[in-house]
Amino acid sequence: MISQTLPLSLPVLARQTREAARKLAVLSTAQRNQAIEAIALALEAHFSEISAANQIDCDVALAEGLAKSLYGRLKLDADKLRGAIAGVRDVGRLPDPVGTVQIHRELDDGLILQRITCPLGVLGVIFEARPDAVMQIAALAVKSGNAVILKGGKEAVRSCEALVHAIHQGLNQVGIDPAVVRLLTTREETLELLKLEQYVDLIIPRGSNAFVRFVQENTRIPVLGHADGICHLYVDQAADLPKAIAIAIDAKTQYPSACNTIETLLVHHTIASEFLPQVASALRSHEVELRGDDRTCDILDIPAATESDWATEYSDLILSIKVVDSLTDAILHINTYGSRHTEAIVTEDCQAAAEFIAQVDAAGVFRNCSTRFADGFRYGFGAEVGISTQKMPPRGPVGLEGLITYKYQLIGNGHIVGTYTGANPKAFTHRDFA
Repeated sequence: MISQTLPLSLPVLARQTREAARKLAVLSTAQRNQAIEAIALALEAHFSEISAANQIDCDVALAEGLAKSLYGRLKLDADKLRGAIAGVRDVGRLPDPVGTVQIHRELDDGLILQRITCPLGVLGVIFEARPDAVMQIAALAVKSGNAVILKGGKEAVRSCEALVHAIHQGLNQVGIDPAVVRLLTTREETLELLKLEQYVDLIIPRGSNAFVRFVQENTRIPVLGHADGICHLYVDQAADLPKAIAIAIDAKTQYPSACNTIETLLVHHTIASEFLPQVASALRSHEVELRGDDRTCDILDIPAATESDWATEYSDLILSIKVVDSLTDAILHINTYGSRHTEAIVTEDCQAAAEFIAQVDAAGVFRNCSTRFADGFRYGFGAEVGISTQKMPPRGPVGLEGLITYKYQLIGNGHIVGTYTGANPKAFTHRDFA
């Protein structure tokens, strides 16, 4: 009788990934950077196979009627793939986040405290229709000494498999256990992953509002992410109008399906009659569908916006417009309907800008530039594992700094707490080293 080898269960695979993470964490900076370069070289060597796999995914997605916004994220054309590989190398050039001494303090003679950064351990990253995320996250994980369990959407399964195959070849080239980058492919595995709090230290979901909320509600593992990307551009009465038009076009049309794309344009009433026809013409030339409140519709011949429009992330070439009476009203609208992602003001009034930046509740608050700059690569992080809109750090685009934690290391020479308590306690020196 021929015996069959049964596939390993996910808990067993996760335990192996955790062991691989421990080994990765103790490698030197040079070794981890070498691994990242090996990944980039392997991705280049498998360029044609990755492109072919992605084309099949795209063809199937089109046939099955995948939403336009998701298709834009799924498509991994040659320029996008080359850019992603360049991003992998950029991560390798970043300073090592592991082993940084944040506190170096003498508590007493011979009793030395250090707080030193270290990897989190194992990341679980679940994403929809974004195969380029595989490369970004794998590079950031290796750089920060973490292992990662990836789960891509079913629409990108061939692309993800081709990418992870190349990444594993790169890791093997430098003698690193490929289990540090693991790929799951089924919905059942997603549900099981969310239950692996014994092996997984952080879950990062990247996808729709409903998807992120599902993850948050079905795991006891800490979750880093954002549920919505409802971003606004407010054009103030002191705005430079040509500048405002250019920013609005970029923020809406440069990549409509991105979470940092604006969904609502707010316009001060004193400039509305002059500005709205100009910006509407420019937006229509980019095939943007416009919807407006009553005062906007008095100026533009467009459909009326409903209450639900203000709370909708279109992820498409659709934009709602509202005329507001004041900066205060703009801020109130943003803080009511925004998702704390990224908000922007166009104004030449420094006081208005300062008030906007101080009072708007968001991870990113911009003046006179597009919300599309809210991105780990553009911030110089090399890449990002996701964007967090929570108040506690990390917040905004999360790069390497969001993938580390720290340990307190205390070294003494027989010191005991009893020396510092009682009737005649000894005093601590609490002296910081330079």
